[in-house]
Amino acid sequence: MRILSGIQPSGALHLGNYFGMMRPAIELQEQGEAFYFIANYHSMTSLFDAAERRRNSLDVALDFLACGLDPEKSVFWKQSDVPEVAELTWLLSTMTPMGLLRRCHSFKDKMDKLADGDEEKVNHGLFAYPVLMAADILLFDSNVVPVGRDQKQHLEVTRDIAIKFNNTYGDTFVLPEPRIQESVAVVPGTDGQKMSKSYGNTIEIFGEEKAIKKKIMSMVMDSRGVDEPKPDADQNFGIQLVRLVAPADVAREVEEKLRAGGYGYGSLKKDLFGFCWEYFADAREKRAELAANLDYVEGVLKRGAERAREVAADVLARAKKAAGLD
Repeated sequence: MRILSGIQPSGALHLGNYFGMMRPAIELQEQGEAFYFIANYHSMTSLFDAAERRRNSLDVALDFLACGLDPEKSVFWKQSDVPEVAELTWLLSTMTPMGLLRRCHSFKDKMDKLADGDEEKVNHGLFAYPVLMAADILLFDSNVVPVGRDQKQHLEVTRDIAIKFNNTYGDTFVLPEPRIQESVAVVPGTDGQKMSKSYGNTIEIFGEEKAIKKKIMSMVMDSRGVDEPKPDADQNFGIQLVRLVAPADVAREVEEKLRAGGYGYGSLKKDLFGFCWEYFADAREKRAELAANLDYVEGVLKRGAERAREVAADVLARAKKAAGLD
């Protein structure tokens, strides 16, 4: 079983990234042949600062390795170091109906937020994002793709494109299957919405201690006082975060205290910060060691790209032959 996933270097990684993609990907290292990449081509649809992209790409590598990605068990690389993905994107583009792309959530959401006449602010990369994503997946004969619930549609698009190519030119691509962990498919942010950099509601994995504490302590909940029982405690987004970063028995105890009354939101937020900080303690130590040995990190990415290109070259050659391009 070959597993594939990617993550964009569009800013500091946060709890949503970790629980939605990184931890599931790290766990899957033990279950198959894992191929993981830093999606720096994808970041170009919204990030236009070259220095920041380089910095973010290195940070993603440090974060992922610190959190448990094992280069002995996984192939790990930067997307731009495997140029075959760009060539395959063109082949797949010729199989992709415009209507299919217009129905994709990422494009529709962006268009819905624009005022009349602002369509020029939407670049072709955002519109064609699902085709590049399809190339990422199909280029490695991926069987399983761990994705968040919000990315499930793009995997369905990948399958649709692959099926059309296979029907047109003969069996060429493996059809991938999504792997979604429903319990952590959506991680709430500091405002209760889905945690996302675009909402400004993130809790960074490796942020500064004071900054993380300030974010958590500033979370706004309802107006009920400390002594009031809160029978809907299980719906509180602070409790939902506690469930992710605290042991299960401790999380249940915190939830029951909130439900019973006598335990207020201030105490909940203080405890949540403590759980978050402790959860990533070992990873922070590992990250500091990696940051002091960047030659090792660059070597991991270089070796990963070499292995990825071996696989990519074979799949691309197969697709070009099927399409009559060789």
